[in-house]
Amino acid sequence: MHLNTYLGLAHRSEQTLADSFRVVGEGHARHPDVLFTCRTLAAFSDDHVTRLGPVVRRYGDQGHGDVEEPERLHAAGLAEVRSGPVGLLRDLQDLHVLGTLVLTTWTVITQAAQGLRDVELLRIAQDAGGGTSRQLAWLTTRMKAAAPQALIVAT
Repeated sequence: MHLNTYLGLAHRSEQTLADSFRVVGEGHARHPDVLFTCRTLAAFSDDHVTRLGPVVRRYGDQGHGDVEEPERLHAAGLAEVRSGPVGLLRDLQDLHVLGTLVLTTWTVITQAAQGLRDVELLRIAQDAGGGTSRQLAWLTTRMKAAAPQALIVAT
């Protein structure tokens, strides 16, 4: 069974997303909406990681054991932010890409949970997928707001 591979991916990707939201929020603190919303959205991912813990222990986490996960199944986080309006837009895009990886991971875990008839995992995956969708919706809205300033207005 390869479910443990995706549980490990969800666990690490959610933690990476939470950390990246915090980096972007703090790095763009001059935009209070970015700072405070990124903190809130990081807490969503922190909650997903916490709730996933018992399931990861039950099924195992391939990525934390001796077996390596497939080479391309990983998520790179944001270690630092870019400056200026275009930098904010690019950082939001990077968060969106990472969030999309998280969402698609929850989608396939949801399908596996249905196949296994694992009610606990299904509830977690559906809730986490919904939370990730909310994160992505805010990122999309904020990118739309940032784009005109970043792309049209001369600095």
